Amino acid sequence: MTQKTTTFLMFQNGDAEEAMTFYISLFDDAKVVHVERFAAGEPGPEGKIKHATFTLAGQEYMCIDSEPVHAFTFTPSISIYVACDTEEEIDRLYAALGEGRQALMPLGSYGFSTKFGWVNDRFGVSWQLNLT
Repeated sequence: MTQKTTTFLMFQNGDAEEAMTFYISLFDDAKVVHVERFAAGEPGPEGKIKHATFTLAGQEYMCIDSEPVHAFTFTPSISIYVACDTEEEIDRLYAALGEGRQALMPLGSYGFSTKFGWVNDRFGVSWQLNLT
């Protein structure tokens, strides 16, 4: 078996499915691959995501709804980096991902890129968007 890495997102507010559905609506070649839900009597809210796999632009991600609430959450120290081909794409993604949120770096020219933006989405996941 070939070794592989996959980004794993742990949601603590029961919104893994909402986040996954939102993300796949934003990217081409995006889909839900597998969903396993908590059943009655299992250690998690019935119907919430026990484990799910989805792809964005061909890249695989996993997510869960964590039953125990931890003292930590997402941090911008790790972010999903998206190379955008057009200004329309970066503007659309930045607007959707940053809706109602505070930008870490507003869209702009920062010397290393003609157009770049960094934002935490409404689920707390950090995104860096770069016009290539």
